Amino acid sequence: MHTLLITGPGGAGRTTVAAATALAAARQGRRVLLLSGDVGDPLTALAGDPAAPGLRVARVDSGEEFRDELVTLQQRGSALLGMVGARPLDAEEITELPGAEEFALLRALRRAAAAPGTDLVVVDMPPLHRSVATLALPAQLRRYLARLLPAERQAARALRPVLAQLAGVPMPAQWLYETAARWDEELAAVQAVVEADTTELRLVAEPGPAAADALRLGRLGLALQQLPVSAVVANRTVPVESADPWLAGLAAQQEKYTAEWAAELPVVTLAHLGRDPRGPQDLEQLAATGGLVPEAPAPRRAWAVEDRLAEDGVLVWVVPLPGAHKSDLDLVRRADELLLTVGPHRRIVPLPAALRRCTVSGAALAQGELRIRFTPDPGLWPRTR
Repeated sequence: MHTLLITGPGGAGRTTVAAATALAAARQGRRVLLLSGDVGDPLTALAGDPAAPGLRVARVDSGEEFRDELVTLQQRGSALLGMVGARPLDAEEITELPGAEEFALLRALRRAAAAPGTDLVVVDMPPLHRSVATLALPAQLRRYLARLLPAERQAARALRPVLAQLAGVPMPAQWLYETAARWDEELAAVQAVVEADTTELRLVAEPGPAAADALRLGRLGLALQQLPVSAVVANRTVPVESADPWLAGLAAQQEKYTAEWAAELPVVTLAHLGRDPRGPQDLEQLAATGGLVPEAPAPRRAWAVEDRLAEDGVLVWVVPLPGAHKSDLDLVRRADELLLTVGPHRRIVPLPAALRRCTVSGAALAQGELRIRFTPDPGLWPRTR
């Protein structure tokens, strides 16, 4: 099954593009699920209720997801809550907290990817900066869980009563480790969907300088998470030839930025309807645009390690960062990890096995690639006779 994640700067029309893409795919005979977490259910208003044959529209209810998860967590920890005299919250009094929307959308994405009878899942993601953070969540949280509640400590559960008497405080209950294991399993399933070769990302933007800046930073964040962008949808473009000087100037600006994007990525152009799309008829008009329906995504490439030991005595780790500037970058080696900062984005990356026996000896940015040089540590590197 193919999963298409659609995002872009706020106000660029990503919800409309997601709906038009899903409709175009359904018109080609594909079984399509259109998924969104937007409040107010704008997708149903665009696609119609019921939607076109072959197209299903689903909205994620983040409030219900949050209530169910918190009630379940309280039930699992009822013994500990009773020990400290806490009163559990009733489902009716629980209001979702910030971040609940992202978690609910990720869970819905995992369920959709495993659902039978679907050829294509189109996901109307949050705005670009939030999408970058959302897609990075599964890997980040799994790392936190592994550090704070390592699985190997579960083996010592038989010693907890003795340790509790020695320490004078209760030791973490088994339910805490069981909950952490369940969360890790769910996060791993979501991470597998996000990082799968069958998942691709498209960016929607109205061509212009502000959109270009937002796309550059967004692409850097996605590249840092090894999530490549497959195409850009240039939305709301106006006719190039116009007698109106204002429209002619806008068209020239849009054409300039569209050409810049096309030099790096495939671009699909959607014309401005002269009004905001309001229903199925407007959506049908947009869905008729060629190039909206994605083909099979290309396999993702891992960050390559180039062996230049014979020539230069180093190994080079090649990190693609399209559009990066030197002023955006910072990197710190810490034990077997590398802390990479690109603009407002940061990621801690475990080093490949060969690079753990090396020291960082330099880095250079050229043609959208960060090339990090590693020199073998004589004390750790295997000796040859």
